[in-house]
Amino acid sequence: MSSKKTTVPFAGTKEQEEALKKVIAENKGEKGALMPIMQKAQDIYGYLPIEVQTMIADGMGIPLEKVYGVATFYSQFALNPKGEYQISVCLGTACYVKGSGDVYAKIEEILGIKGGECTSDRKFSLDACRCVGACGLAPVMTINGEVYGKITPGEVKGILEKYM
Repeated sequence: MSSKKTTVPFAGTKEQEEALKKVIAENKGEKGALMPIMQKAQDIYGYLPIEVQTMIADGMGIPLEKVYGVATFYSQFALNPKGEYQISVCLGTACYVKGSGDVYAKIEEILGIKGGECTSDRKFSLDACRCVGACGLAPVMTINGEVYGKITPGEVKGILEKYM
């Protein structure tokens, strides 16, 4: 299991930067523009790394701390990129009691990432959720919305191999 935090280098393009600058210029003077600008920035980049937050802060003439505060307060914003295959493991009560914590740990071990992170090749990202509404299938994980129920840590590798 990897002990160091996996980081995916920022790979923004000039086109993305120009698109963001245009959004900031169009909305800069409007009251309450920060959230819509951040939402559009996330649409452009797929997430809000510190480099994008800095562009927003500089472009709007506001402290980076304010942008970061909004980005970390609202769950709609992601600070890390999402993988091509987005894995979500339910850690709600029914799933947790039936072993979803062990399933989650096994995924972390196999992929070498922690929750909220993305593999360096951007193939997989891992998150926890609280309930997918399939408690009768506990423990449950989803990959891009496809539900896998009654899974054990021993089955995780075989499931992930379908996507590798």
